[in-house]
Amino acid sequence: MRNNNDGIIATGGSHVVSSAVASGRNARAAVHGSGSTEAGDGRQRSPEEVRELVARLIDALGRSDHPDRADLIEIAEDAREELAAENRRMGKLRMLARTLVSAVAGFTALASLAQPIEEAVRGL
Repeated sequence: MRNNNDGIIATGGSHVVSSAVASGRNARAAVHGSGSTEAGDGRQRSPEEVRELVARLIDALGRSDHPDRADLIEIAEDAREELAAENRRMGKLRMLARTLVSAVAGFTALASLAQPIEEAVRGL
């Protein structure tokens, strides 16, 4: 009987939500919990809180090596400006958010997989 964890092995498409990773055709990941104050905890946030999250994303993108970081920062800045507008266009915000998520999803999946791989290699 094996009592070790070889980490996550993902092939095909992937979907990452918070700390959950799903792999395979039409993969979907979900995290369910309570009491969290982190982004993605499902609670409704004020426009100011969302603007702060977008500002954190802009800072993180600026430090990243993402090949499209300049374009993504511009998109995030557009979202931040839209959030500050008196008459926010929710359709535009949803489109900007979907664009950002799709652009960084692969990097998040890779980062989530890198840790278990590194730990597994250390254990060899």
